[in-house]
Amino acid sequence: MSKPLLIGIAGGTGSGKTSVTRAIVEALPPDTVAVLEHDSYYKDQSHLSFAQRLQTNYDHPLAFDTPLLIEHLQQLLQGKPIAKPVYSFVEHTRLPETVLVPSRPVIILEGILILEDERIRNLLDIKVYVDTDADVRIIRRIIRDIRERGRTLESVVNQYLEVVRPMHLQFVEPTKRYADIIIPEGAHNTVAIDILVAKIRKHSAVR
Repeated sequence: MSKPLLIGIAGGTGSGKTSVTRAIVEALPPDTVAVLEHDSYYKDQSHLSFAQRLQTNYDHPLAFDTPLLIEHLQQLLQGKPIAKPVYSFVEHTRLPETVLVPSRPVIILEGILILEDERIRNLLDIKVYVDTDADVRIIRRIIRDIRERGRTLESVVNQYLEVVRPMHLQFVEPTKRYADIIIPEGAHNTVAIDILVAKIRKHSAVR
């Protein structure tokens, strides 16, 4: 197998990164794409008390186990499978089990801060930033965190105002300048998705 094509999809919380990733996967043949979520690579916090874990700033670059992520990306690029970690936002730590992810012709890494670290950027063949208005993003985050992460409305709003928004302005928004492609409004922008898929087909073994 030729060297996989590594694509990074970044953008603020609730911007539509996952929807863009899903649109790409659905546009390509089955078993073509391996997907890594940056959220899976939050640091293990099992050594901390639950009260201490609750203080985690998930929107700061230091919250991520970047060396492990880089190691896994390099293994996938070499055609080797990885054991992707599983993170629990209920327990606020990494779980014991892992998920086997095989190497594929196309590898997508998606997450809010994947363009922030130069070491990760240097591995990416295509860098994408999904750009969506802040009001849309906060509404999507509220719905996700309440439904999927057992959060209350008050806690989500407080976290957004106190942590998420300032971290976005400091760390996420500035990474837009590193993007090769900026997609406004995520997967709703079908023209941008079509262009991106055509680029992937051109620069990989996928047809």
